[in-house]
Amino acid sequence: MVEHDALATTREAYDAVASTYARMFGDSLRDSPLDRAILGAFAEVARVSGDGRVADLGCGPGHVTAHLAGAGLDAFGVDASPAMIELARRAHPGLRFEVGSMAALDIADGVLGGVLSRWSVIHTPPSEVPLLLAEFHRVLAPGGHLLIGFSASEGPSRPTQVFDHTVAPAHRWWPDHLAALLRACGLAEVARMVREPQPTDRRQFKGIHLLARKAEG
Repeated sequence: MVEHDALATTREAYDAVASTYARMFGDSLRDSPLDRAILGAFAEVARVSGDGRVADLGCGPGHVTAHLAGAGLDAFGVDASPAMIELARRAHPGLRFEVGSMAALDIADGVLGGVLSRWSVIHTPPSEVPLLLAEFHRVLAPGGHLLIGFSASEGPSRPTQVFDHTVAPAHRWWPDHLAALLRACGLAEVARMVREPQPTDRRQFKGIHLLARKAEG
């Protein structure tokens, strides 16, 4: 596997802040009913394909992987950061976590009922994101679902937009633009959730979740 500079930079940055990140966000779903709702919908549709196996890509300290497992899925996590994976294994010893790259997953073709990518493609240069989406499509079973989360750019005239992420360089996306990339690789959008920023949020960006389905046959 060829290492991209962006991947190496992101991995090193998250290794450096892994413990702090886990403390700050390890229980973030507790106060996020909308996130729990879209994850619940994702779990329900993912359960019917690929024997309920789901990959949480960019899993960080594993709290969302554990949430999916608690929803009855055979969930496992993958992250480029070895430090994050070590924390996830300690916090959730009954679950499987692996160090890996989203661009070259060690997963067989067409076996997963679901792929979750929450704010993990944002650190990938936009020109390389179609390669990730194609990899997500490859590992999904026919009828399987992808749930991808990201922050929205300011409008259709700015399909991607660099922003000042605390940990590593990152990009926002205009939702229709990313949905078009999904369609181009065989993943049809079936739903989206738009979460407006709260007045107390440090960044006043809309949060987007796109749910897309791989065609059967």
